[in-house]
Amino acid sequence: MKKISIVLSLVCALALTSCKGFLDVPPTHQADASTCISNAEDAQIMLNGLLSKLTGSSLFGNNLLLIGDAKGGDFTIYTGGFGGDGLYYYDHSITSNTYSGIWSSGYNAILQANNIIENINEMKNEGANDSTLDDILGQALTIRALLHFEMVRCYGKPYNMDGGASWGIAVVTAPVDAKAQLLRNTVKEVYTQMVSDLTTAAPLLSKSNKLGYVNYYANQAILGKVYMYMDNFSAAASCFDNIITSGKYSLYAPSEWVDSWKNQQGKESVLELAIYPNEGDLGGSAYGIYFRKRAHGSSSAYGNLYVSEYWHGIMSDNDVRWGIMDYDHMHGDEARSYWKDACYKYSGDLNLAGDGKSTSTAVNVKVVRLSEVYLLAAEALVRGGGDKSKAAGYLNDIAKRNPEYTPWTAATITAEDIYTEYRREMLGEGKLFYEAMRQNVTICFEDDAWSFGTKPKNTRGASFNRNDPTYGFHMLLPIAESEINANPEIQQNPGYGSAK
Repeated sequence: MKKISIVLSLVCALALTSCKGFLDVPPTHQADASTCISNAEDAQIMLNGLLSKLTGSSLFGNNLLLIGDAKGGDFTIYTGGFGGDGLYYYDHSITSNTYSGIWSSGYNAILQANNIIENINEMKNEGANDSTLDDILGQALTIRALLHFEMVRCYGKPYNMDGGASWGIAVVTAPVDAKAQLLRNTVKEVYTQMVSDLTTAAPLLSKSNKLGYVNYYANQAILGKVYMYMDNFSAAASCFDNIITSGKYSLYAPSEWVDSWKNQQGKESVLELAIYPNEGDLGGSAYGIYFRKRAHGSSSAYGNLYVSEYWHGIMSDNDVRWGIMDYDHMHGDEARSYWKDACYKYSGDLNLAGDGKSTSTAVNVKVVRLSEVYLLAAEALVRGGGDKSKAAGYLNDIAKRNPEYTPWTAATITAEDIYTEYRREMLGEGKLFYEAMRQNVTICFEDDAWSFGTKPKNTRGASFNRNDPTYGFHMLLPIAESEINANPEIQQNPGYGSAK
């Protein structure tokens, strides 16, 4: 097997923001990684730092979501150079648009999770018996699995393309030297480790809800998604059923849906990462910057991602979900002013979103919402030969946000119907591209002609499918040249060549 060089710094993350008082005393939210965990309080501080790391711009604070939306077909760009165009055009090489921060930040966070896991296991082996430690251990294991999941979706083919036989990412389950060269595991090996981590973590986790933290139901949602990629639909349906029947969460009524985006930790939030002003607020690097119009937001707003005609074509005019949209008007008469094509789920402008915080960019990241769980549960039942009446009920519960919808029944529901509703519901949440690749859906780019930029050649066509013989390899990010240079033997993703 080939090797991957993970050039990282194995340090403890900050729980909040780095600061120094006028007295030179050890900070209470950071410490040396090799010695910092000796009790539950230390472990909690380390967990806070890990969760803060997840909201960085290379992970859930921006890039992981941007890939899901910019490459998913339901957004178009106004022009090149304002952000997201490299992803929209699938224009990747080993030296440009690599988004290598996903790799480096992802492994940095994994190593932080490993430090927590190793230290807690050592304390438990020495006789520690603390339910708080168990819960923190369960959270760290779940986060480690989540990070492997997000990274393998960026760098490895969907499991169901070849049964996981192709290259994934390096499975890292222990603290390692900062310059360690690790083997790149197969996709199947990565998924095996994720299932192991998640099933080990589940009985350790609390079932209570706490903003920004991982509980049992978040674990089940992630495990269900993992099983969906493995085409283990019955196991996925069981995980989703654990969430839906728990009574811990409930769907927003159509009249509540728009205002839900103004709130933190609403009744649909299964996993929501907290971002606060002065504590992880990314400002001009925040995800919502890609959508908001300059006239009503920061002067640094990119305002470059607009909803495509492809998405517009599946929406009813009276669907309540138009309420989170607005006219862009950023580009004057050149812009499309005949329908609302600017999405404000993650943009704190015009009272449409923003969590009510003092800055419009400190918007919490809704990693898993109950609406998504319902849609994935419906798909799992349909594809897995389960109860189609139950599946139709789940789909109808989401689709009624369009008052003109025609209810599905066991006889009429299809996986394609569920995918279309998924597009309506999950717009702007960084999901669609990953789902399209998992389900082998062809993505259309009907708005290429609307973009005022120049489309790069030989990166994708007017539509994209993971099996495209010419452009299909662009569904994966390349291993960046910096990694190749650190280890010339690295196995590059097919189609990207080498560093030489």
